[in-house]
Amino acid sequence: MKAKPVRLVHGQAALRINDIGGWTDTWFAGEGKVLNLAVGPPVEVQVKAFPGPCQSKNRVLVRADNYGQAFRFNPQYPSRGRHPLLQFAIASVPWPKKYHLEIRIHSPVPAGISAGTSASVCVALLAALSFLAGRPVDPGRIAKLAHAIETEKLGLQSGIQDQISAAYGGVCYIRMVRYPQARVKRLLLRAEVLSELNRRLVLVGLGRPHRSSVLHEQVIALLSKSEARFKHLERMRGLAEAARYHLEQGDLESYGRIMSENNECQRALSRKLISPEADEVIRLARKRRASGWKVNGAGGRGGSLTLLASADDGLRRTLLQDILTLGKGIRPLPFYLSSSGLAAWDVGRGLERA
Repeated sequence: MKAKPVRLVHGQAALRINDIGGWTDTWFAGEGKVLNLAVGPPVEVQVKAFPGPCQSKNRVLVRADNYGQAFRFNPQYPSRGRHPLLQFAIASVPWPKKYHLEIRIHSPVPAGISAGTSASVCVALLAALSFLAGRPVDPGRIAKLAHAIETEKLGLQSGIQDQISAAYGGVCYIRMVRYPQARVKRLLLRAEVLSELNRRLVLVGLGRPHRSSVLHEQVIALLSKSEARFKHLERMRGLAEAARYHLEQGDLESYGRIMSENNECQRALSRKLISPEADEVIRLARKRRASGWKVNGAGGRGGSLTLLASADDGLRRTLLQDILTLGKGIRPLPFYLSSSGLAAWDVGRGLERA
């Protein structure tokens, strides 16, 4: 009979959409300004801690539900084999050696959807393990550690915004003063503005996953050949500042126009950042008088984009129906704006939340 866990710890972290100023939060941008939206349902992690030594050195069992996979590994020797992000994240927190762990991870959206999923998984996992270890579940510390795991441990290209949004939640304004150092402000919007955003925003999956790190490499190569492209990064920094102003004023029509302008700035960085599938959805959005549209994250083939639909309910519902006719796996995805970032708890020891 299997032993019962002595600790049952849960962790969760928000996803991220509609990152105005994305690409400016990178090492090659110099200075960054990003305004993004945290959304749910969140990524979820459950950690079962069992007493006593495991029979093997591989004292961590990981269940990656979205992949239908389970594997064991030794946290003292993480590898780049199966799910290296998970291995290096687990190895980075010194949880008590008296336990061996079973960790279950679930994302509400598939990998590669341009919603910062990998960063959210890492943040939720670090939050749960920090809680288990009795360490503070501090959003700033955990966001920095999650970013360092991707860039320093795994050598991937990554901006800083995804980890920050996952950890802090809400409508997040990020000013990167020098990579990767940033100042973070969560906007306090009026209740009616948040309600209207929740009603009109549409998240559209584009039918296939993408890899943002590869896109970063391609854009870096283009920037190295043409310094003129840096003007688009400068423009996107300004758009993030303007988006913050218009949201705080409750001016959603201006916010929507900024979304569309940011989208075209990304296209100017590289035409590959706006896929034919994204342009098909944008065509329908224009037809149904949507107020704005923007590919999420790095862009490229697959992933997702965010629409700010018309204030007219009839036009909004017709747009949703139109999108379903495109086929190829393109479809609206369920989501909601989330004021919460990371959180960690177990039944007997309370809750810590960002």
